[in-house]
Amino acid sequence: MQPGKKKYPHIFSPGKLGKVEVKNRIKYASTETNFNYGDGFVADKEVAYMEAQARGGAGMVTTQGAYTDPRGEGQGYVGMMGIWDDKFIPGLKKINDAIHAYDSVSVLQLMHCGRVGGINLEYTVGPSPVKQRIPRFREPVEMTVEQIEMAVKEHVDGARRCVEAGYDAVEISGIVGYLLSNFISSYTNTRTDEYGGDIKGRAKFMTDIVGGIRKETGPDYPIIIRLCADELLHDRGGNKHEESLQAIAMAGEAGADCLSITAGWQESAVSVISRDCQMGQWLYLAKAVRKVLKPEATIAMAYRLFLPEYPEQAIKEGYLDWWESCRAMIADPYMPVKILEDRQKEVIPCMACNICLARLFRDAELNCMVRPSLGHESDPEYGFYGFPKADNPKKVWVIGGGIAGLQAAAIAAEKGHKVTVTEKNKHLGGQSATAARGPWGDDEFMRLVNYLKDYCDRGNVVFEMGVAVTAAEVEKSDADHIIVATGAVPGSKVTGADGKNVVSCLDVMDGKVTVGKKAVILGSGGVAIATALFMLDKELCEEISFVHSGRKPGADVNPSYIWRYMSKLRESGVNMVRYARPTEITEGSVKVETKDGEQILDVDTVILADLQSVNDLSKARKGVYTIGDAIIPRRGNSAILDGYKMGMRL
Repeated sequence: MQPGKKKYPHIFSPGKLGKVEVKNRIKYASTETNFNYGDGFVADKEVAYMEAQARGGAGMVTTQGAYTDPRGEGQGYVGMMGIWDDKFIPGLKKINDAIHAYDSVSVLQLMHCGRVGGINLEYTVGPSPVKQRIPRFREPVEMTVEQIEMAVKEHVDGARRCVEAGYDAVEISGIVGYLLSNFISSYTNTRTDEYGGDIKGRAKFMTDIVGGIRKETGPDYPIIIRLCADELLHDRGGNKHEESLQAIAMAGEAGADCLSITAGWQESAVSVISRDCQMGQWLYLAKAVRKVLKPEATIAMAYRLFLPEYPEQAIKEGYLDWWESCRAMIADPYMPVKILEDRQKEVIPCMACNICLARLFRDAELNCMVRPSLGHESDPEYGFYGFPKADNPKKVWVIGGGIAGLQAAAIAAEKGHKVTVTEKNKHLGGQSATAARGPWGDDEFMRLVNYLKDYCDRGNVVFEMGVAVTAAEVEKSDADHIIVATGAVPGSKVTGADGKNVVSCLDVMDGKVTVGKKAVILGSGGVAIATALFMLDKELCEEISFVHSGRKPGADVNPSYIWRYMSKLRESGVNMVRYARPTEITEGSVKVETKDGEQILDVDTVILADLQSVNDLSKARKGVYTIGDAIIPRRGNSAILDGYKMGMRL
């Protein structure tokens, strides 16, 4: 027996989706990629990505959502694939064949994006013209009964094409604010006809689709539907939790074999899938759903289930049947097989940074902080299936043990180079290790640091810890390649910035300095925000003033996080000094130029939180490479990408 199967017997037990046998309980969950062509046809890049998900060992693999209408009202992403015409079947079949080649059950998702659709149109559609709360989107046009009936038929026709393309099951998306959820929710459905009113009327569009597909595909063809068990829209008149459960029960009665359960909408005013949501915290919804479904129906769930311990226990206790995984398998499609072989240290850990979502909402291709090979699965030089050994192994010296340096070292070592990493501190991880001290789940950054350390260990990288490197040592080194990954430190050219009451934000978070009662943070980026949040969480001082150059700080922070960060700063009474430039620091004050004139802020401790590159060693001799923040301070995804591409070059 494989060690992972012994450790996680329920995850790796076979299951049944209707009458279809599935080799394990892991289901790759659907996500858009924007890899496909704008006309709805499938691109080879998408096929390669889906093949990787199947090769990685998941029992079920779900395609991205395919929009069902020729008008493009359902298209919410520029690279979304279409299923509204038979001409798309050959491309869809390519994905199906790639999934089947690795003994995985293939699932095709149908998705009409409703009020967040119409990406190429001047309008969107929905059950009622309820104004959007997200600035990106537009107020929808109310659908007529004829248009609703047409949308039902288009879903049914999509399911027929799904069968013709060879898929083992069809999935219907009804989550996060897409069209089905628009009808089900009392927030977006104010109709008074048969498709509105109480929950039975609001769910009619959904049950008509499920029933129509069941009639079209026959009694044995598996139907999965993704529905929200709690919309988390209580601040604006959304469904009560009990109503959502009623809708889910109705989907089962209409013919759905599997209910994929989610929480929240894109418009919800609470966090749902960011790091401040604890892993496993939404499983109580699966328990609630189990109570309202018929016994033969199965339940799937994703959302902050990155580690196998959580779904293993849930399946064991009988309220979950399928472990769905989306972002964790974007980060590492081979997560299932690595867990099966008890190689969990080798799983590339998702940081829940949500850069993937941010990219999609900006009409760009899917990207991943921790896996630069995403979208390059079929490009050998990106090494998704492993890097080849170098013909002439070299001696490589990496100076700096942050995530950029570790990533470069790991790939170089995998290629067979002899690699040494020298780090001035007695711990690895650089700013990521410091960031891991932050609140609200930021300790998960150490998962990435630990993964990279293990990756290096597998390549026999030599570590020199607590060693500061001089320019003379770089100049005299016999290494074939020297990589400077020395990162960045806080700094300022403001008069008085070298005073005794001025400290580094990194030292604050690392607990190396004491902060007085009144603190002023100088900085405009995510590092400055992280410092403020850390100080609030640890109650390090009584008053915080945040001096930043624009209307609000955090231009480099992911949209999934910035809104809650700013909310926390406001709620905590942080003094936000906007459009400001510090001019002088004294022992007890900071002078600041603002749009409204000069301000003088009383202060005990001034905290520098704007980073400046540390790259003096790059100039020690010719031919030295520089990566990460040593080039210019940026976010973690840029550090990983720099390190990855450096490793590719060697």
